[in-house]
Amino acid sequence: MRKKNNKNKHNTPVLPPLGERGLGARGLRLIKGDKTIWAIVAILAVFSFMPVYSASTNLVYVVGSGSTIGYLVKHIVLLIMGFVIIYAVHKIPYRYFSGGSVLMLPIVIVLLVFTLSQGTTIGGSNASRWIPIPFVGVGFQTSTLAGLVLMVYVARYLARNKEKDINFKESLLQLWLPVAVILVLILPANFSTTAIIFTMIIVVTFIGGYPLKYISYILGIGIIGLSFFVLIAKAFPDAMPHRVNTWESRIESFFSDDDEEFYQVEKSKIAIATGGPFGLGPGKSVQKNFLPQSSSDFIYAIIVEEYGLLGALLIVFIYFLLLFRVFIVIRKTTTIFGILLVIGVGCPIVFQATINMAVATNLFPVTGQTLPLISSGGTSIWTTCFALGMILSVSSSTEETEEDILDDNPLDILHETL
Repeated sequence: MRKKNNKNKHNTPVLPPLGERGLGARGLRLIKGDKTIWAIVAILAVFSFMPVYSASTNLVYVVGSGSTIGYLVKHIVLLIMGFVIIYAVHKIPYRYFSGGSVLMLPIVIVLLVFTLSQGTTIGGSNASRWIPIPFVGVGFQTSTLAGLVLMVYVARYLARNKEKDINFKESLLQLWLPVAVILVLILPANFSTTAIIFTMIIVVTFIGGYPLKYISYILGIGIIGLSFFVLIAKAFPDAMPHRVNTWESRIESFFSDDDEEFYQVEKSKIAIATGGPFGLGPGKSVQKNFLPQSSSDFIYAIIVEEYGLLGALLIVFIYFLLLFRVFIVIRKTTTIFGILLVIGVGCPIVFQATINMAVATNLFPVTGQTLPLISSGGTSIWTTCFALGMILSVSSSTEETEEDILDDNPLDILHETL
């Protein structure tokens, strides 16, 4: 067969179409899925550089550790690795996530137990939520990984039982027992994450067709279980020192002005009020020198102080644009599991961002939740990126069928992986 010559009859080389030229065009062809979501992630990541660099002066000059350049470089490296995670995960057919969640459940349970017994505190936080990763200098927050795995597992259960009459007793063992075990292991160190995960599970189960009557039973059991946990913690304070007291103080400080939590909120409100319409300018925040956790939990206040109301509204718009694109992906998805997966891993990102901004503006009690992709942090950035990779995997898939997903076998997935 004669090889095709890429020239015309005048022996002039024929150039490829304009959209196919250059490294940028080749790079765009490598990424799949919703391009707007890719753009949103990139915008949030690049925007985060200056606020993290500015707010880290609190850690350098007040806490007395590291350097501002060091914290910025660490943040950039975490984000670059996060983009690698997004790219790798979005190339995986999303049906593999269904069986993968079953394989990951026992692993995250072991990690959570280890965290409770060996966890450490990082950056001045008073909760044992992290496992230090050796030689890396980054803390691994196991609860974020556990929440992600749990949401995928719940989506799997609901998709597999969509056409069946759900028996409540059977669902207690198959669905709610793993949920309860993981939430009980997260609860002692991180009430806010437990509440977010439980709330999103209830939303997903409702959308997934789980009987409303049974959901009311679960809510009642959850309230009773939380009350029992608080009573146990009060009766045996040495087992979980200060945790219930921390929850109480945060709620009480939301309605009063006489403790340390109020100090954080007060400095946050001063930062927001100082910002005005257009802010003081990048790097010119004053309250970053007085506001604890200014580069993580309260970074939104620093953003408003430096970039003003305009910057604050821009951040809100970007997160709700992300939510809108999540709904677009849901609308285009053809499988029940895909729909529930995107809801379960996508909505918590925007929910967490909303809570973080509400805390900074004193609309919600202090929770310790970071601003996704903007706050400095450790593996929480990677977990968010993994969730975004899953969403992009769903949005890029046109070949998955309900039968492929419902017939999945976790052991087959393990075999293919090995």
